[in-house]
Amino acid sequence: MQFKARPYQTEISNKGLTVLNRFKVLYLAMEVRTGKTLTSLNIANLYKAKNVLFLTKKKAIQSIQDDYKLLAPAYTITVINDESLHKVNDTFDLVIHDEHHRFGAYPKPNKVAKLFKQKYAHLPMIFLSGTPFPESYSQVFHQFWISNNSPFKHSNFYKWAKDFVNVQIRHLGYAQVNDYSDANFKLIKPIIEPYIITFTQAKAGFKTNVKETVLHCDMKASTLQLIKRLKNDLIVEGKEEVILADTAVKLQSKIHQISSGTIKFESGNSKVLDYSKVQFIKKYFKGKKIAIFYKFKEELNALKHLFKDELTTELNEFNATDKNIALQFVSGREGISLKMADCLVAFNIDFSATTYFQFKDRLTTKERTENHLYWIFANGGIEEHIYRAVQNKKSYTLNIFKKDYGI
Repeated sequence: MQFKARPYQTEISNKGLTVLNRFKVLYLAMEVRTGKTLTSLNIANLYKAKNVLFLTKKKAIQSIQDDYKLLAPAYTITVINDESLHKVNDTFDLVIHDEHHRFGAYPKPNKVAKLFKQKYAHLPMIFLSGTPFPESYSQVFHQFWISNNSPFKHSNFYKWAKDFVNVQIRHLGYAQVNDYSDANFKLIKPIIEPYIITFTQAKAGFKTNVKETVLHCDMKASTLQLIKRLKNDLIVEGKEEVILADTAVKLQSKIHQISSGTIKFESGNSKVLDYSKVQFIKKYFKGKKIAIFYKFKEELNALKHLFKDELTTELNEFNATDKNIALQFVSGREGISLKMADCLVAFNIDFSATTYFQFKDRLTTKERTENHLYWIFANGGIEEHIYRAVQNKKSYTLNIFKKDYGI
């Protein structure tokens, strides 16, 4: 099959080439399913690149290689995941970075962003993201900082923050910390606007309605008792293992785990405590081809235990068979399409607002008019609290947790 660009992809490709030629940095802020991968590969071809490095998430590598074969451009390409960046020593003349918002950490850059800058800061770059600044406009700095051609000439985030951020003081217990999240987008926008091309699903002709449904599941009485006991005593000792929640962070994490029926002990061992959610999912969605998203590794073991051969973790097998698929939120929220699924099912919920919004779009295609997304929440669990926060574009922070649980 030969690639045939949609009219808007051709228009964006031509405009993107102009931006890349002028600034050596192009940011394609195109919403999911609008074809930003193919568009970026096409721009690289128009740019007359010879050897391209494409960085993405591990589960998206095959999809990008398939797009490259479909386009059949004149250049060669190396497609790897971010975590493999240190293994690559080839010489490239263009770098494309998928899900680029992952470089938006602040006030300090993450490890991969620092290595990326060290190796490729001198090269022309194309950045891709459907959600460039999902939680704060302060996420903009390090996304451009990795390039020598950044529109910001500040050497680090702290110097940049003096010009663009309303720094606030937050009190965490006895500690006092600076909050750098309140960046002034009115000042930032005119500086980054020439580098960014935005495109929405609505402009592409998508008319998809995402229907979210929250389903409540009764857990075993012992599960809710364990949460209550841990909150009161901060430690639960068994014959062989110990659950310790001697800090607010650990208490938040343990309650999160137990609410969906699993636990990681102080020893590092983990265990399924309650199969109620898996049993609920298997019964409620019988006859449906579903994509299940989980948070903790032990949740996958719980799913495998009951679903057995009806479940896979591989996208190719999911697409080619009647099996359901289980994906972890962080690895499955970006860069892949689950259009073969009848619906998405969230076994748990992640603290990140970014994860929430990306997860919602995993089913979207131009041909699909309605997506069904189901959240499975434990009655008496933490999930409802997390859901309220992420829906309002706020990650479920320790401060919110403390207020919710009166700590």
